[in-house]
Amino acid sequence: MLIASGLLAVLIGLVFGTLFWAITDMLQATDARKHVRTALSEANRLETLVLDLETGARGFLITRDQRFLQPWESARAALPGQAQRVVSLSDTPELRGLAREIGRDGNSYVRDYSDPLIGAAKRGDPSAWSVETTAEGKRRVDDFRARFDRFDDVARSVLAAREQATETRVRWSIVAATGGLAGSVLLIAAYTGYLTRAIVRPVRRAAAVAARLADGDLAARMPETGAGEIGELGVAFNSMGNSLTDSRRLTQEAHRRLKLLYDTSKAVGTTLDVERTAEELVRAAVPSFADFVTVDLPVSVMRGDGRPPGEEDTLCRAAMGGIGGTAAFRPVGTLIDWEPATPQARSFRRGVGMIEPDLRSSVAWRSRDRLGTARILDHGFRSLITTPLRAQGTRMGVVSLWRLGEFDEEDLSCATELVAKAGVAIDNARRYTHERNTALALQCSLLPKRLPPQPAVEIASRYQPAGAGAGVGGDWFDVIPLSGCRVGLVVGDVVGHGIHASATMGRLRTAVRTLADVDLPPDELLTHLDDLVLHLSSDDQPGMAQGEAPTAGELGATCLYAVYDPVSRCCTMATAGHPLPVLVPPDGPPELVSGPVGPPLGIGGLPFETTELLLTAGSVLALFTDGLIESRDHDIDHGLTELRHALAFPTASLEDTCDHVTDAMLDGRATDDTALLLVRTGALSPGQFATWDLPDDPALVSHARKLALDQLAVWKLDEMQFVTELVVSELVTNAIRYGTPPIQLRLIRSHTLICEVSDGSSTAPHLRRARVFDEGGRGLLLVAQLTQGWGTRQTTSGKTIWCEQTLPPTTAAHEEFPEAA
Repeated sequence: MLIASGLLAVLIGLVFGTLFWAITDMLQATDARKHVRTALSEANRLETLVLDLETGARGFLITRDQRFLQPWESARAALPGQAQRVVSLSDTPELRGLAREIGRDGNSYVRDYSDPLIGAAKRGDPSAWSVETTAEGKRRVDDFRARFDRFDDVARSVLAAREQATETRVRWSIVAATGGLAGSVLLIAAYTGYLTRAIVRPVRRAAAVAARLADGDLAARMPETGAGEIGELGVAFNSMGNSLTDSRRLTQEAHRRLKLLYDTSKAVGTTLDVERTAEELVRAAVPSFADFVTVDLPVSVMRGDGRPPGEEDTLCRAAMGGIGGTAAFRPVGTLIDWEPATPQARSFRRGVGMIEPDLRSSVAWRSRDRLGTARILDHGFRSLITTPLRAQGTRMGVVSLWRLGEFDEEDLSCATELVAKAGVAIDNARRYTHERNTALALQCSLLPKRLPPQPAVEIASRYQPAGAGAGVGGDWFDVIPLSGCRVGLVVGDVVGHGIHASATMGRLRTAVRTLADVDLPPDELLTHLDDLVLHLSSDDQPGMAQGEAPTAGELGATCLYAVYDPVSRCCTMATAGHPLPVLVPPDGPPELVSGPVGPPLGIGGLPFETTELLLTAGSVLALFTDGLIESRDHDIDHGLTELRHALAFPTASLEDTCDHVTDAMLDGRATDDTALLLVRTGALSPGQFATWDLPDDPALVSHARKLALDQLAVWKLDEMQFVTELVVSELVTNAIRYGTPPIQLRLIRSHTLICEVSDGSSTAPHLRRARVFDEGGRGLLLVAQLTQGWGTRQTTSGKTIWCEQTLPPTTAAHEEFPEAA
């Protein structure tokens, strides 16, 4: 055995020495051939660069398009380096010489021909397009191609010679190695027989199993029939494979559950809508965890009630979905009354998850509904997990997860974590829904329930709160009846959303109504409102020192106030940072009112200017908030254009116009609160009012009374003569005695009889109770007691004292209201 081993070692040494020499020679030959092929490839790239230079230059000369210079410039920059690369890869003197000639010609082509040609073309030199220049370029390119062809031929001949030499050496090496191998075959066969059976095969098998285990094939195993250490090795490998299989299964299961929880945390709670969040939970759990999911929530949670739900609350099917149809389950919106013994009822009552691994043998689950449970089993569902929805100790429903296969205890733990993440999102949606409902209820209570009919104008309005994602804002509008058949029109906006914005809106609306009752002009009203907002801002800023100026524009409010007079048909308006209205004349296209826009409320220190419009009867003023014209998709200018187009659409009534405008501008989706107020103006006919200028003479008070009585006779209001005569006498006497010229008396017959006396003094009278021996002080008291109402308003030239009387029922029933032209 030792001699055979020594002889075998000598023979094997000779064989392997010969094979090593042959293999080394083959590797060197292979490297040489690869080197030549690489040189050919790089030469082809160099030729391509030359062609890019030529075609780029010719394309630029023909079209003068700068785009053709891009490949030219790229080839020009890459050509020197590519030529040097070809030289370095050429490993024979002849190839290296040809490569250097190609590199020198390429550099010469760029330096002496291509660069001057492009420069001349850029300068507009006619020589760039001459026949000589073109012929020179063609000659140079032909020379290039000839050298490239020569290089290719030489390289291929070198490659063929090397392959022939390699083949000859390999043939002689194989012959020499075959003789040695033939002599050692018999010895190898005898010697290796034992080694193969006893050692080699078991070791190879063990190596193969180890490799398969390392590659992730954990099913690989070894037979444990070997003797001695080989058998122990098989046992150890098989034990390691079983351990790795268990670890991999547990790792994959943990990774799957972690990914499920991560995906659920991303997919659930994208909105603050309770039902939408429940639907997201269903989509997150099916089919990655369960085959069907139902979500049942208390009605109070879905409504967004403030109180936490209790055990006695009725549940409602909020969402469901899964594989196959839903016919076996109660539809969404159905009220659910679980039997106390069912897993759903116990989970909701106890606050713990429960598992039914085999529904076919579950008596408690079948107690709910025999027919319904039979339909569920017919659909193939075999197991159930029920887990409560909880957040911060509040029970908000129960989730049922159904599977065609079986659930286990680990699935119950995963389901509990999955539903816990969704519970937080649903609780957030519940709280937000409650806050939004509260803010919306507050805002709706602060907005006018209905706009009372006005004799001077026709009113139509719309208010649409923002979608659930934005919350309720602070937009508002109002229509305020004023003295003299005038009407005040208000639209405003408080920046922000929620209860704070709604409350601030209510305070501002109340302030505007209070200031309007004083009959202030629009600019003065906004000035007083601006001061009020400054006080509100300072009161709302905690920690502000006394006397410290509040932050400018803290409330972020805007307001537009307009007053329309149907007698003069004049509309006076002022705005504090709010968009001006759109005017729709009765015989023309809609147009945006132009005028000065003051700063938003709360800035302070800046004046507000008025804009006056003389309106034709039948004109429509569209007052709105920025939510109607502004969105993420377009700017305000585009929104105003769309609003004018919508207002130009013919409709049967002002209400229809409101519907058309909101449908066209909002398309059912409002990202911000939207308020729209449409006002069609009317005008009093000349027969409904009378005006007289009176001299400053107390002796002519009787003449004023006669004028008023004559006008009442024309209007057939004889039964109102006594009170009207007394009122006219008192008001005109006060104007002559305490006022300054000019003095004017006006009677207006609308839904009431209005008496107005104007003078040039700005001093307003005050109602007081006269004592027994006082000579004056009883006139205004008589006016206040005999009329429906009275008041004073300031004008640009003085003041006006007015009072109203209710018309007799027979006259009021046939009253002639102003009509729009």
